[in-house]
Amino acid sequence: MCLAVPGKLTSMDGDEPMFRTGIVDFGGVRREVSLACVPEAELGDYVLVHVGLAISVIDEAEARRVFEYLAEMDELGELQP
Repeated sequence: MCLAVPGKLTSMDGDEPMFRTGIVDFGGVRREVSLACVPEAELGDYVLVHVGLAISVIDEAEARRVFEYLAEMDELGELQP
C-alpha cells in the first residue's frame, strides 16, 4: 500500500521552484522532502508527503485527522518518535 503522510513544513531551501526542498516535521520526526509539486507551500503549512515528495498542501485539521488514522492502523512505521 502506498501512503502519503501529513507533516508540517518547518524550513525551506532554494529559490527555484523545481529544486526547492524543505524540512517536514511528522509529529517529532523530521525529514527533508522535495517541494517541486507544491510551489504554493509556505512555512508552517501542512503537506502530504509520498516517498520524499510533498504532493499537496492541506489544512491542519485534515493533517491531524490523517495522522490519527495512520496511527490507529499502525501504519506510521519509522515516523513514530
